[in-house]
Amino acid sequence: MEDVLTMISRLKRPTLLVRTARHGLADYKRVLHLRRLLKTEAIPGPAQAIIRLMALEMELDLQRLSKRAEYSVAKHVETLVALMSEARILKASQTSKAARETRLRHDH
Repeated sequence: MEDVLTMISRLKRPTLLVRTARHGLADYKRVLHLRRLLKTEAIPGPAQAIIRLMALEMELDLQRLSKRAEYSVAKHVETLVALMSEARILKASQTSKAARETRLRHDH
């Protein structure tokens, strides 16, 4: 199974949808947004959040493509904001973990 960051990088969505989501990155509040989108009190780690958000986003994209009445562009954008933000958090944690491991190897 490919990693979640690769899965995100392969998403192809309309440019306007992605640009709009990028504008929301600065306003992302992890606990608030994940609780609302994932309908949970327990906040998962970034990788698990990405997996759940990907499933939600795929459903929203199917609604968009099918022109379903229940499709919400606002919810789709909010989901993409969360996906992008969680990907940034995951990348940052992987980078810092790799840096710690490198320091440990050099210290010994």
